Order: sequence, then C-alpha cells, then structure tokens
Amino acid sequence: MNEKKLDLRVIKTQNLLYQTLVELLKDKPFEEIKVQDICNTALINRSTFYAHYSDKYELLAAYINNLKNALKKELEKNNNISNTKEYYMEMIKLFLNHIDDKRDVYQSALVNNQNSISMDILYDVINNDVTRHIQEDVNQADIPSTVISRFYIGAVLNVGIEWLKSNNKYTKDEVIHYLDLLIPDDLNRKK
Repeated sequence: MNEKKLDLRVIKTQNLLYQTLVELLKDKPFEEIKVQDICNTALINRSTFYAHYSDKYELLAAYINNLKNALKKELEKNNNISNTKEYYMEMIKLFLNHIDDKRDVYQSALVNNQNSISMDILYDVINNDVTRHIQEDVNQADIPSTVISRFYIGAVLNVGIEWLKSNNKYTKDEVIHYLDLLIPDDLNRKK
C-alpha cells in the first residue's frame, strides 16, 4: 500500500514538472530554461527535481517519450480500415485530434521553439505506423514503400504543423475535408 502511495506521488510530481516545462516553453526557448526556473514555477525544491531527473534534458526526453507513446496509442486505433485512402484519412484524423488535445504542448515545442526533437518523435511514430500499414497491404501499388511512407509522413506532419501555426485559420474538419479531396481513391491501383 505504501509503495502505491509513493508511485502516485511520483506520478503527480512528474506530471507537475511536465506541465511546468510546457508553461515555460510558451515564453522562452528550451535552451534558456534553467532547472531553477522549473523548480520556482512548480514550487518545488531542486532536490525534488533531482530525485526524478538528472537534468532538464532528461525531463524533456521523458515528456517527449510520453507524448510519443500517447500518439502511438492513438494511431493503433486505426486497424479496421478496408482501403488505403480510409487508412490515411483515419490516421490524419487521429493525428489532428492528438495534436488538438495537446495543443499547448505542440504549440510550445513545435511552433514557439521549433524543437527538432519533437519533430523527430512525431516523424518516428507516424513513420512506424505508415511502414507497418504498407507492409500489411498486399495490394500495394508498384511504388517503393519508402517513397510512399515519406510522401504521406511529410503531408501529415506539414499539414498538422501548418494547422497549429495558422491558429484556427481552418477548422480541423476543413483540413480533413481538404486532405480527403487531395488523396485519390485508387491508391492501390497497379499498372
């Protein structure tokens, strides 16, 4: 029972540190944030911070890993799709929902800080999902899988980031509609 309480306290402190980091990223680049800034904003002692993380980079890495796992879990919901266009449209919806739910985080990390680590994580998760789907698709077109995956990864990431940057210029449904018009229905057509 005591271990469970300890685990809950650890989780609570880690979540507080994650939220604090996101708040600080809204106002300044990650490189300018000091551990003391995090501690002051979170109202914790430095010793508490160092009980959980060795430095701010480890905190950022842990937080990004949590985001990566959350996105991966979202994309795994995209399993029962009958054709390639449906798969990509569902993936785009799940991705936009994910970044919309965590808008503050992505706004801070991708738009305000232009954090390449965050981009790499998003790229990695989407690449793994697209590659898995391409390998499972027995009706794949006569296009190398790496070309297909890079094409869709670039489209999904760039549209998602542009949507974040545009700050409600387009609704999520409008973006999905535009992409639906752009993606052809016969992706699996072989010559």
